[in-house]
Amino acid sequence: MSAIEPTVTQKFHDTFIENNKQNALQRGVIKNGITASAQNQSAEVNNVPVFSIDIATGKVANQKQSGRCWMFAALNTFRHKMINSFNLKDFELSQNYTFFWDKYEKSNYFYENIIATADQELDSRKVAFLLATPQQDGGQWDMIVSLFQKYGVVPKTAMPESSNSSNSRDLNNYLNKKLRKDATILRELITSGKTVAEVQAAKETMLAEVYNFLAISLGTPPEVFDFEYRDEEKMYHLDQKLTPQSFYEKYVGVNLDDYVSVINAPTADKPYNQTYTVEMLGNVVGGKEVKYINVDMTTFKKLAVAQLEQGESVWFGCDVGQSSTRDSGIMSLDAYDIDDLFDIDFTMTKAQRLDFGESLMTHAMVLTGVDVIEGASTKWKVENSWGEKVGDKGFFVMSDAWMDEYTYQIVIRKELLSKELQEIWQQEPTVLAPWDPMGALA
Repeated sequence: MSAIEPTVTQKFHDTFIENNKQNALQRGVIKNGITASAQNQSAEVNNVPVFSIDIATGKVANQKQSGRCWMFAALNTFRHKMINSFNLKDFELSQNYTFFWDKYEKSNYFYENIIATADQELDSRKVAFLLATPQQDGGQWDMIVSLFQKYGVVPKTAMPESSNSSNSRDLNNYLNKKLRKDATILRELITSGKTVAEVQAAKETMLAEVYNFLAISLGTPPEVFDFEYRDEEKMYHLDQKLTPQSFYEKYVGVNLDDYVSVINAPTADKPYNQTYTVEMLGNVVGGKEVKYINVDMTTFKKLAVAQLEQGESVWFGCDVGQSSTRDSGIMSLDAYDIDDLFDIDFTMTKAQRLDFGESLMTHAMVLTGVDVIEGASTKWKVENSWGEKVGDKGFFVMSDAWMDEYTYQIVIRKELLSKELQEIWQQEPTVLAPWDPMGALA
């Protein structure tokens, strides 16, 4: 290894001091910060929030201080359908209800993975991976499908937000503390030769504690409830004695098996036109397997446009923190001129960013519009879940070039896939490692 010689550092210092341009930049960046100094106003000019295809969606929701974007995005796609079908206004489905069952199921999923890896050393990569984050708020499309299929959904009035769903830091802290302690017990039981029945009995006791913890923190999920509302014409409606499953069937009515997850991951280890899954990625044991089909970006965008053209919004996952402005809601590669500010070339390909840990899916939102000019998409309308104080009343504009570089996943009706891709979808998926970037949770 080669140490830095003081003479080399001195040379860098002297060169910097003699450069008047860098001294001027230093004053501005120290005063205003890096991104504010590099923000490019032309990005707003080039991404005006007007679209040739624009689906009516109502007001945006707000996930607040929680990582539930994937839930909000999925529930918002249902909400769009319900608003149009039942003439509703300012309606939301309960994110807290889905949050409760996700935490409950993720706890069991963690326990089962701890049991399955009990023969491995604590410092094995898989065990270390499990213990690093026993559970978290994030998730994947197929995980939310598992929850909806098992537990249904309820209107927000049936299970409103709680302090701990809106700000989940403490809940996650103490739940993970419990899960790690339980992991020590489960591993000790297995090491000491306890039977499968004895280990499962211990796990059931742990799950009872998890249920109580969640019920105290989030509230008790309703088993039966009434749905009472007034529509846009002020007409009164009352539907009594609904269950979460019957409510889903009657008011949402979406066959979730009709949808597939399409990804764009241009890395050498994931050839296009093949399917993939990720080991130890899920929440409901026995639920829907996380499965993707990897396609090139041209196909990816055509599928998204096709679903929007048919009046249906699109759940998607991206790396929202890259080159995007929270206040004005612009997602564009020229949102900030960081390269010019520092005279450093930060350019990497999409594949390089995935391979070297520079980018992965961090956030899920909904595509609700697109601007198509001469048959090609130019910019996209994005419904976020950060409330109305960001972007254009909560809506963002994503440039087509930004989608190319930082969008990784869309959820599309299976029928929109070409015949060839539908046949490929039926293939057994290649299993990726738990820490693969395509295993990231939005």
